[in-house]
Amino acid sequence: MSVFGSDQRKVKIAIAGALGRMGQALVSAVEARPNLEIVARFDRADVTGPGLIPRDEALRAADVLIDFTTPEASIEHAQLCAKRGVALISGATGLTGDQVSEIAKAAQRVGVVRTSNFSLGLNVMLGLVAQAAARLDAETWDIEIFEAHHRHKVDAPSGTALMLGEAAARGRGISLGMMSQRARDGITGERREGTIGFSVMRAGGIVGEHSVTFASEEEVLTFSHSARDRALFARGAAMAAEWINGKPAGLYDMQDVLGFRDVDGEL
Repeated sequence: MSVFGSDQRKVKIAIAGALGRMGQALVSAVEARPNLEIVARFDRADVTGPGLIPRDEALRAADVLIDFTTPEASIEHAQLCAKRGVALISGATGLTGDQVSEIAKAAQRVGVVRTSNFSLGLNVMLGLVAQAAARLDAETWDIEIFEAHHRHKVDAPSGTALMLGEAAARGRGISLGMMSQRARDGITGERREGTIGFSVMRAGGIVGEHSVTFASEEEVLTFSHSARDRALFARGAAMAAEWINGKPAGLYDMQDVLGFRDVDGEL
């Protein structure tokens, strides 16, 4: 976390999608950190409201942009941040591989923190899942990831579930793309050894539930995380915004922000 002296100014923050549920949570989280200052809020071009300014004006005023909008809008914001030297906190989910690559290109010019989940607890869980997967062999232990979110979520599995899958795959030294099982329906046959399964629920107003189960014939080990309020993601993003200010160009995530990586970049 940054430490500011009395002669140093606050980090100037712009918030995209400021009128949405997450945008409002971000406003509150940023206002709660004494070293941050909201200098601009904006939403879609066709949305007006008190305190909103045009996007271009917002980026001219900011040191850091926090963006939890749609994948399409996030790419535009990343490109503009790279052009104008504004650091970026990117929390959009459901990005395609090409969209992720576009954000990585922006990170060649500015500091970018991109992750599907800004929760402290969830990021600790990622490390535990990777360690468990490395120690529990695929011949004996199956891995199943469950996630549940509100009815309005449009992508599945969630970005966080995929992060957990990547952590498990990394622990086993395999490719998630080659070994993931995303759907089961009808006569599916026996489970293929070494696969990482995903199951999904969409219902009501669930903020976010994730679990990773390691199951053998004799025992079951489960790691789980429950998000009770969007404020926890907003607090993590605000922490990341303070951390990224002044950092060199590069693509970072919450493992970097929280200091969970060693000097070689390993968890």
